[in-house]
Amino acid sequence: MSHDFPAFALSDEHEALRESVRALAAEKIAPHAAKVDGAAEFPQEAHDALVKADLHAVHIPEEYGGAGADALAAVIVIEEVARVCASSSLIPAVNKLGTVPLLLSASEEVKRQFLPPVASGAAMFSYALSEPEAGSDAAAMKTRAVRDGDSYVLNGTKRWITNAGVSQYYTVMAVTDPSAGANGISAFVVDKADEGVSFGALEHKLGIKGSPTREVYFDNCRIPADRIIGAEGTGFKTALATLDHTRITIAAQALGIAQGALDYARGYVKERKQFGKAIAEFQGLQFMLADMAMKIEAARQLTYAAAARSERAMHGERAADLTFMSSACKCFASDVAMEVTTDAVQLLGGYGYVSDYPVERMMRDAKITQIYEGTNQIQRMVMARQLLR
Repeated sequence: MSHDFPAFALSDEHEALRESVRALAAEKIAPHAAKVDGAAEFPQEAHDALVKADLHAVHIPEEYGGAGADALAAVIVIEEVARVCASSSLIPAVNKLGTVPLLLSASEEVKRQFLPPVASGAAMFSYALSEPEAGSDAAAMKTRAVRDGDSYVLNGTKRWITNAGVSQYYTVMAVTDPSAGANGISAFVVDKADEGVSFGALEHKLGIKGSPTREVYFDNCRIPADRIIGAEGTGFKTALATLDHTRITIAAQALGIAQGALDYARGYVKERKQFGKAIAEFQGLQFMLADMAMKIEAARQLTYAAAARSERAMHGERAADLTFMSSACKCFASDVAMEVTTDAVQLLGGYGYVSDYPVERMMRDAKITQIYEGTNQIQRMVMARQLLR
């Protein structure tokens, strides 16, 4: 019997995917999360487990060797991995961030060359937009790409590049026409093996310590001209269109971190006794838990609704409110994650503040979700602009 109203429940396939990712995360990723954070080391065990289960880049279409999963499936994978280890969730998230520019704008040749190695797990793909002087104002970038015969020569510095040094491939935005402002920016695929590519020292971060963040340097880096993504001058448009899709993955990450913190705190308050009874019996703490769960669920519904729009837009359908929805879910979910993880620390009291328990790590990891892929101040500007158009 068919209904005309939209189904707000996940499909059986999506529910089955969540169960399998949650089981894998519990068995193969969670046991290493504290060590990955403490030693600031790349979560190789998580990477290998995700690749083995074909969960490292589920969004890549089948024609390029990928699983061909939809945007909601990608969100569920990231959410469930982030629930136990935010650093590890950046493997599927950044593989998507690096490759969406190709899916949106690249020639068939570029897609066929660079997507299959990511689909197979042989290579990871990072995204290089930000620079030391071009953060929120990304269009102010200085990295140059100069055409020279059938090559481009790149010079410049990119900063805050997630998984830099571990990823084989990089989507790099560079200025090809300095007189044209944002319309003078082009996008390229750079291989870390290309001559003239080098990496800075590891940044020492508050959270997501298992995901390496470094500067990337281009010193007369010569790449074939056919590695341009789309036409010259369309790079900034591609960058913004990409973020419409990938901000949703940051919302998913925030969601997972928040859910992990709530789940841990909920278990703790049922066990911890003070004044002769479990602290879960105190109404003040019950209300905290209720608020945490309510906000997470609101963030989840918003994120899944945005993912559905992302999927439609990737298939060429008009999703007019995608920009608003993706900014809204990223901004809301990350604010919720910061609030929920802070409350989880509070619920554990002194235990929440020590690294023997995972909630202090979750609180540190949550902070970055309010900052990267567009600060939440920028998200509010984006939403306001959509509203006032």
